[in-house]
Amino acid sequence: MSHPPIRLGVNVDHVATIRQARGTLYPDPAEAGLLAAHAGADGVTVHLREDRRHIQERDVRALASQLTVPLNLEMSLAEDMLDFAVSVAPPHCCLVPERREELTTEGGLDVAGQVDRVRAAVARLGDVGVRVSLFIDPDPGQLEAALAVGAPAVEIHTGEYADHPERMDELAAQVRRFAGDAAAAGLEVHAGHGLHLDNVGPIAAIGDIVELNIGHFLVARALFVGLPAAVSEMKQRMVAARG
Repeated sequence: MSHPPIRLGVNVDHVATIRQARGTLYPDPAEAGLLAAHAGADGVTVHLREDRRHIQERDVRALASQLTVPLNLEMSLAEDMLDFAVSVAPPHCCLVPERREELTTEGGLDVAGQVDRVRAAVARLGDVGVRVSLFIDPDPGQLEAALAVGAPAVEIHTGEYADHPERMDELAAQVRRFAGDAAAAGLEVHAGHGLHLDNVGPIAAIGDIVELNIGHFLVARALFVGLPAAVSEMKQRMVAARG
């Protein structure tokens, strides 16, 4: 069975983190998104958080108007976030959990615990042409709920895999099984969180996963080799793992 080429979505949130640390106008995450796309990224992701700790509304609008690759807006289920997403109508939105005190997204969205709310959000975004994915843990109950709400795609939270390299084979197998079940059910399957050059291979090799979204590592790597080189080497590593 042949599988589609794997895509790389580059998250540029932490370019904005550096900017916000000093309250300047630079570095510009929109410029970073354009550089990433030119270097081979298949999409650009930003997470507009409720506390606006890094990405701002203006960044989303700039990327939406300038990118030649799809923009993926990560966001919570808060009503003001939905209002904003509907006003911008990016090609893709990924619904994620959000807690103010967390450093980064620490787990998948509990779709099973709020089916009606997630279904309403998926329908509202779909009405303006936004393709929705759900950021979920590789748990069968969450997959069942994702199917129930009508989202066309899921993104597997790979945080546990990334945090436990001593269990890499076991946890990669868990992701593989979940991806296979999701794809067999008709969902497009993405994955992301905590992936870097040393651990991306086993996940990129999973044929049912069509997209990886990676941010923190690429921005960190860019400090030493530049963003285009960081994106290029990650894409090459992913493609090589796919075989």
